[in-house]
Amino acid sequence: MPPVRKVVIPAAGLGTRFLPATKAQPKEMLPLIDKPAIQYVVEEAVNAGLDDVLIVTGRSKRSIEDHFDRSVELEATLLAGGKSAELVQVISIAQLANLHYVRQPEAKGLGHAISFARHHVGDEPFVVMLGDDIMVDDAGVLKRMLAAYEQHGCSVVALKRFPPSQISSYGCVAVDGMTQDGLARITGLVEKPPASEAPSDLAIMGRYLFTPRIFEKIAQTPPGRGNEIQITDAMSLLLADEPILGVVFDEGRYDIGSKFDFLRATVELAVDRPDLGRDFRAYLTELVKSW
Repeated sequence: MPPVRKVVIPAAGLGTRFLPATKAQPKEMLPLIDKPAIQYVVEEAVNAGLDDVLIVTGRSKRSIEDHFDRSVELEATLLAGGKSAELVQVISIAQLANLHYVRQPEAKGLGHAISFARHHVGDEPFVVMLGDDIMVDDAGVLKRMLAAYEQHGCSVVALKRFPPSQISSYGCVAVDGMTQDGLARITGLVEKPPASEAPSDLAIMGRYLFTPRIFEKIAQTPPGRGNEIQITDAMSLLLADEPILGVVFDEGRYDIGSKFDFLRATVELAVDRPDLGRDFRAYLTELVKSW
């Protein structure tokens, strides 16, 4: 089996859930404290040993490329001002990974976005990481997915349990028990089912590991829900040819496409920061007391 070396990050969406903040800036560049969301995702990939990253962009996404590029003027200003720590930090962003970019001319669903990675990925397995899902588990879920692929040689997704009131917001899977190493055997997929029709309480999170066969299945997938090419529909076709396994986890994930989770991520990440945690925690304690 060829090793997994490449990561695809779809980033061409319009970010309508965060309007008006995303009217003129990409949702992926919204900051969590002092880093844009997409940087957390790239760092997670690098922490799992993957540094060949393709970002699928669209119109008005140029700031993503600028963020991961060198900034000669800024670096010169920091150097002249003796701000060596900030200079090292800025330069390190441009050295995080081997970044590539391709443009999706129109947003027609996640499956459509992934299809634009076919030329870069070639005939290799690859990981898809959604920028809306921030994982703060030292890349634990992604490492487990890579280990599952190495053991079984098939596609793998991340799964999380949700109550019936929330399951309709996600792609949901049907499962037939677990493997000996604790992986869910996926037998079917449904995109955003009503609670009464959900085949389980397990939902797909924003981490996928695909064999290259997914590209031919995307090409065979007609537009589905929302007139978009849904990746869950393509995965249903893939199931006819190969198994798909699920890594089940329960903590360390923030859906920053949700305003509530965005605020939760900001607060919890700040509390965990060595440079902010103690003072911020004291502030929150006093704030709660005042209520």
